Amino acid sequence: MSPRELVVLGTASQVPTKQRNHNGYLLRWGDEGILFDPGEGTQRQMTYAGVSVTDITRIAVTHFHGDHCLGLPGIIQRINLDKVAHPVDVYYPASGEAFFDRLSNASSFYRTVELRAHPIADPGALDAPGAPFVLEAVALSHPVDTFGYRLTEPSGVRILPERLAVFGLHGPAVGQLQRTGSIELAGRTITLADVSEPRPGQSFAFVMDTRLCPGVLSLASGVDMLVIEATFLDVDAQLAEEYGHLTAGQAARVAAEAGVRTLVLTHFSQRYRDLDAHLAEAALHFTGEIVIATDLARIPLPPRH
Repeated sequence: MSPRELVVLGTASQVPTKQRNHNGYLLRWGDEGILFDPGEGTQRQMTYAGVSVTDITRIAVTHFHGDHCLGLPGIIQRINLDKVAHPVDVYYPASGEAFFDRLSNASSFYRTVELRAHPIADPGALDAPGAPFVLEAVALSHPVDTFGYRLTEPSGVRILPERLAVFGLHGPAVGQLQRTGSIELAGRTITLADVSEPRPGQSFAFVMDTRLCPGVLSLASGVDMLVIEATFLDVDAQLAEEYGHLTAGQAARVAAEAGVRTLVLTHFSQRYRDLDAHLAEAALHFTGEIVIATDLARIPLPPRH
């Protein structure tokens, strides 16, 4: 199975630094590649990270502040230059339609790939053709319209080879059982439940540029991985509230309340050259796995329960 991992392309907030590029995050989920919030320099960061625009199947923009979208022109033009062999779906706040139009038509280029726009006017499930997950948008609290994103894989079942052996099932009979849910063999009915166990679906949430609001907890609820901004420390909580951001402590408290498994903190203000305090502050409130995102890191989704 293809890896499920987050490839971190940039971790800076408004101002990039020598160590941190503007935002950019590629979630690899089997055959899907969802690029979140491509800021300036994302195309070059992808080269350093060893990922290709052909990996991108969807682009999700939380809002139209520059550090979250100024990489769109380069990414869109590179997708067309490389003649990516599949359509690319793009999600963004509908109120930013004019910005999306300008960014996606920033200069002349040859259009070879279908770019399917999905402006988001209201929160809820999004149209995600062919996706092996449900993709949702939830409204957040920032000076401009902002949406967070959540991916939820439907639960399924895992076939147990040892149980197949007990019932003498093999070959085409296994496929038939999976398709129909039951099969007759040697005078008895064998159900899928007899030879399988539940396989919980995995989930992922992406929360950028927001003060505390109900949408943050809604997105984070029970996810395997929460990628969330931690622009400030608690000592600067007033600044966070004023500018519509979170602190590391606030993000960790949300993760603890929501039952998150892996907490990934990112989107750091340039005022913090060292991030040890972010880790220490988060660890006061969250006892699960905490990752301080760094540029070009690869963070695997935690194994299934």
